[in-house]
Amino acid sequence: MGSSSIQPARLKRLLHRLVDIYSPSGKEEELLDYLWGYCRRRGLPVLRQEVDDRRYNLLLMPPHQRVELALVGHLDTVVAHDLERFSFEEKGDRISGLGTADMKGGCAAMVEAFTVLWEELGARAKTCVLLVVGEEEEGDGARALVQEFHSPWALIGEPTQLMPCLGQYGYLEMQLLTRGRRVHASLAHQVQSPIEAMLRIISGLTAYLGQNRPEVVYNIRDLFSAQAGFAVPERCEAWLDFHMPPELPAGTLLAELEETASRLRQEVKVEALARFTTVHGGYRLVERGPVVDSLREICQREGIAWEPGPFPSHSDATVLWSAGIQTFLLGPGSLEQAHSPQEWISFSQVCRAAGIYLELMRALSC
Repeated sequence: MGSSSIQPARLKRLLHRLVDIYSPSGKEEELLDYLWGYCRRRGLPVLRQEVDDRRYNLLLMPPHQRVELALVGHLDTVVAHDLERFSFEEKGDRISGLGTADMKGGCAAMVEAFTVLWEELGARAKTCVLLVVGEEEEGDGARALVQEFHSPWALIGEPTQLMPCLGQYGYLEMQLLTRGRRVHASLAHQVQSPIEAMLRIISGLTAYLGQNRPEVVYNIRDLFSAQAGFAVPERCEAWLDFHMPPELPAGTLLAELEETASRLRQEVKVEALARFTTVHGGYRLVERGPVVDSLREICQREGIAWEPGPFPSHSDATVLWSAGIQTFLLGPGSLEQAHSPQEWISFSQVCRAAGIYLELMRALSC
């Protein structure tokens, strides 16, 4: 049976609708209402878990059954680069549009796989699909989920090009702030600009990483100052992201960055502050157990090399992992396409992902 039971035409129609509904983090209501109706019309067992007074997670879950594996996807996207051009476009096997890779392609594949499984097994199914909100910003959907739900295992459909990721990188988010005195631009030589101070601090941090932690991936996400006109601005703010492999403890990197930032703050002549707003450690699963064995067998049948490494980005996996759920990642699409203005996904890979999900759910429902 396997992927032959997946209905590509139905799957494409679902993906088309998901992409056409704009759902940036915090504004997923229209998409949630559509999917709720979609699942109800097909007789799927679907529940709503409240996240806030407007938003909820969707739980496709067999009643009265202990779930062995949860397939998890997030329905939100980043903000559109162009509100005139974010919707579904098809050219051959390539489907373009906001969220196609991250991760409406994976969500559509999960819903299609569960639909086939439910038609086949009904309440005997021992797996579920959980669609959450808020992953791209606050992670509030995943945090609400783990307060009321638990399963031994979870699979997140982030874009991995169908390569299995038995773990994830750690993640730190850092805020920097420099403050000085606003003066006329012609008097800039009399004071140190908060912008200049900020650039010295960021340069020092990145130089430290380059020399001592080349395995850490950093990103200067935001850098902006007060609008000063023809003057030296009085403040500058920056946000930095750090992704580190599982073997590097988050606490170790945090301490090193904090010490480096403290030294650099003393070298500038303005007030400088640094704080970490998000800290998530990475992890790596042990390659054993019936779920991993089933996944390995499916990958071998699909011709997918069994070379599991950690997912090199941040996701809801750390929230699930911290709640005691052994979480791995496998989904259609490329991480390089995520968050890009030209985001796209291969539809044949979406169909293949749906087949893999279906095979895995079948194997664990026996």
